[in-house]
Amino acid sequence: MSAFPDNFVWGTATAAYQVEGAWNEDGRGPSIWDTFSHTPGLVANGDTGDVACDHYHRLEEDLDLLAELRVGAYRFSISWPRVQPGGSGPVNAAGLDFYQRLVDGLLSRGIAPVATLYHWDLPQELEDAGGWPNRDTAQRFAEYARLMGEALGDRVRTWITLNEPWCSAYLGYASGVHAPARTEPAAALAAVHHLNLGHGLAVQALRSTAAKDAQMSVTLNLHHIRGVSEADADAVRRTDALANRAFLGPMLEGAYPADLLADTAGVTDWSFVRDGDTAIANQPLDVLGVNYYNPTLVRHWDGQSPKETADGHQDGAASPWIACDSVEFVRQPGPYTEMGWNIDETGLTELLLRLHRDYPDLPVMITENGAAFPDPVSPDGRVHDRDRVDYLHRHLTAVSEAIAQGADVRGYFVWSLMDNFEWAHGYAKRFGIVRVDRETMERTWKDSAFWYRDVVTSGKLPVG
Repeated sequence: MSAFPDNFVWGTATAAYQVEGAWNEDGRGPSIWDTFSHTPGLVANGDTGDVACDHYHRLEEDLDLLAELRVGAYRFSISWPRVQPGGSGPVNAAGLDFYQRLVDGLLSRGIAPVATLYHWDLPQELEDAGGWPNRDTAQRFAEYARLMGEALGDRVRTWITLNEPWCSAYLGYASGVHAPARTEPAAALAAVHHLNLGHGLAVQALRSTAAKDAQMSVTLNLHHIRGVSEADADAVRRTDALANRAFLGPMLEGAYPADLLADTAGVTDWSFVRDGDTAIANQPLDVLGVNYYNPTLVRHWDGQSPKETADGHQDGAASPWIACDSVEFVRQPGPYTEMGWNIDETGLTELLLRLHRDYPDLPVMITENGAAFPDPVSPDGRVHDRDRVDYLHRHLTAVSEAIAQGADVRGYFVWSLMDNFEWAHGYAKRFGIVRVDRETMERTWKDSAFWYRDVVTSGKLPVG
């Protein structure tokens, strides 16, 4: 039986646009995901986040659900356009009131709030002004962070600036499969930089307004990249530079990797990086958030043979992998989740150990890990999601193995608390440990929720 440290934080997670709904209520402004989901053909089945899980109107019910799960922490994101509709100017009091009630409701139930400032829902006005490729967006983000620190900083003790900036930059501005649906590689790299800059400015703003003991973090979906053979070392290096070190470099080391700049010289000259920018991005962090779902397998492409496209982008879409023309993304053996992602928990152990080697003084928390499966309702009214229980058991075992080998892992957050709007996949993919009926919004615990509660309660994994 795998045991975890006594102070290990057990939690679950959601994101504002995926669960809240109430997309045009109480002064909330439009986000890039409102625009994206309302554009025909961009989201499966024409789904939108207009209602999502109706969390905005069912807050007390969902807070009680969290208490029943007995989790010690809840990771949520603040909707920037709900609290600052155009991305600048004064706070929208009605929107802020929702998060005041959320935070207070969590604390009254003994659950620590973990607030993510940005989980992809950029105010549309800021995108109209250029979006993340525009330097001013980083400044606006810092002002938003300051406002949230002033409003919630006396109660929120863990702040995450950005969620998966890889997705924001490359899926939003290079491949176009996420909002704002642009396919401009040079703009995507400018977005990478301004997300890094915005992160640093936001940490500075939070440190000046939040509680002195507040923990600062960022969540990166770091890719654990393997080569098919030793001959594929350069393919691994190129992919790692774009996926991982483009963010780890400036955020944790204060510089962009030289090989990344060289690889992408044909796309941009990086003139948007100004003196002092990387020093701002390189703010001291208290813990690093890591999202993990599956590893990545690559090999060198000779330019002649048919090229695989198992890189996570949709058929017919542009690739997010800028300056990786010589890299082939190889489909890995199953089993697979409903997303088509292979299940391989060993990558999580190896990723955590890499971070421990490279940044031995920086603790880590798993801010997302989970899986989508079909999840049919059985005749008994239950959801017997054995595949998800197995997935979670495997990956928590992988975390415990990394801890046993010295990795400083402080917590684990299941993705997701409930079935929700899964971005361009709409409601077709269910990640939740709690089922949400799309017609009635009724919440039903899946077997994985009962299993996870048992783990949270005992701090141990069952045998088998």
